[in-house]
Amino acid sequence: MNWSGVIPAITTPFREDLSVDHDFLAKHAKWMIDSGCSGIVALGSLGEGATLEFDEKLAVLQTLVRTLRIPIVATISSLSTSAAVLLAKKAEDGGCSGLMVLPPYVYSTDWREMKAHVSAVLRATKLSCMLYNNPIAYRTDFLPEQIAELAEEHSNLQAVKESAADIRRLTSIRSLLGNRLAIFVGVDDLIVEGMAAGAVGWIAGLVNALPQESVALFKGADIYRWFLPLLRLDTVPKFVQLIKLVQSEVGMGSERVRPPRLELAGDERESALRVIRTALASRPRV
Repeated sequence: MNWSGVIPAITTPFREDLSVDHDFLAKHAKWMIDSGCSGIVALGSLGEGATLEFDEKLAVLQTLVRTLRIPIVATISSLSTSAAVLLAKKAEDGGCSGLMVLPPYVYSTDWREMKAHVSAVLRATKLSCMLYNNPIAYRTDFLPEQIAELAEEHSNLQAVKESAADIRRLTSIRSLLGNRLAIFVGVDDLIVEGMAAGAVGWIAGLVNALPQESVALFKGADIYRWFLPLLRLDTVPKFVQLIKLVQSEVGMGSERVRPPRLELAGDERESALRVIRTALASRPRV
């Protein structure tokens, strides 16, 4: 697993009956890879992984592995440690190149329990793994010293997606671990600052609708001021609905989400569309 570059946290497309649209999933993933992305992360928060049944998760991974000849990373998260371990093993058996390991859904507690959960997943696989730290969304905060402790004990922990929205976290991890872990930015509107702080990759959201622009920004194109209003859509509670709305506006996907999420409506949707359409009206050539 080469942990570097722009790796989309891919959305999960749904048909009208809310079953997974595997044909579009394959088309969407290939479009982003053809635009210069270096891998695909599936089943994450943006992929509505918490609404997918276990067999649906495996089917999504199978579609991506079968379609693409680039690294497929399976997001590992569940209500229980045993379910997370089983998914990790199935992802490895199914041909995934890496895992992105999350704390368990719902239950957030102290370092002793969270370390035990993550360690169980890391021990269950030989795959290269990324730890996903997102205290804003998951109420579990892996501090830099704790990340260093996990890295010391598990050689297959090779990357971290840092989404604490605090640039000092990236510099702290780098100062503790040097180049031991590949550091990825996990918050879209922090990518420029994150790269300056030593990040080597971006687990991206708006890339689902604007892959060429995302890759160009990562490579240093001067489009941050244009892109920023859209990148901020990745940082609010309804980021899934918003990013799928952008996909719909660029003609690459639909707004469909699975309950309990609902599609945006009324003034909320109109406000988002104004931001999106204003940006797309001055879309730069990259």
